[in-house]
Amino acid sequence: MIARSLRRALLAGSLLIALPIAPTVAGIVFDPWNYSQNLLEAARALEQIQNQVASLQNEAQMLMNEARNLQSLPDSSLQSINQSLTRTQSLITQAQGITFSVNSVESQYGQLYSGASLSSSDQALVQAARSRWQNSVSSFEDSLKIQAGVVQNLDATRSSISSLVTSSQSAVGGLQATQAGNQLVALQTQQLADLTAVVAAQSRAQAIEAARTTANQDQARVQFQRFLTPGTASTSTTVQMFH
Repeated sequence: MIARSLRRALLAGSLLIALPIAPTVAGIVFDPWNYSQNLLEAARALEQIQNQVASLQNEAQMLMNEARNLQSLPDSSLQSINQSLTRTQSLITQAQGITFSVNSVESQYGQLYSGASLSSSDQALVQAARSRWQNSVSSFEDSLKIQAGVVQNLDATRSSISSLVTSSQSAVGGLQATQAGNQLVALQTQQLADLTAVVAAQSRAQAIEAARTTANQDQARVQFQRFLTPGTASTSTTVQMFH
């Protein structure tokens, strides 16, 4: 467009230069050369203005893009993720018997699973066997509770995944896409935490049951040895094994 205007101005200027300079009625002289130069300067000025307008438009577009990149996600799944983690943690802390505590393992395991003594009374042996049985039952119950809690978290997890994927796909800027990605990573972390809790609960139950079996075998060996040892035969005692 500008080039066409320049060509027209040059053509008009060349035609005017070919004409003789003639005075007007009022005595004013028309100078074709000055006229053509003025046209060229006007065309150059118009071109500069158009370049400046284009530059301002580009800068405005850059600012708009930066504004989009700084927009945050309208929704957040962090509260739902924290609630799921809190539910799982609460189930873990409700563990019975030998809990998920180093101190609890050291004290109760040493007391109930370290081996029977020849000097222990029948009542003490029966009570120890009953305590070991109760620990095994409680650990399996705890494992089932934690598994049930993790399954209940699946509904919230599915809803969070759907919301975050939608937000990521419709993100208008880099910040929204990054936030959606970070929340998806947090959701995966929560799922890993639930899985860890399930595995830990199952392993705990299996370990306690294996320890109970071993301790019962050792107790049976001690009781049989005491039965065969003169002067240490067991006496008849009324005990209650299970409630």
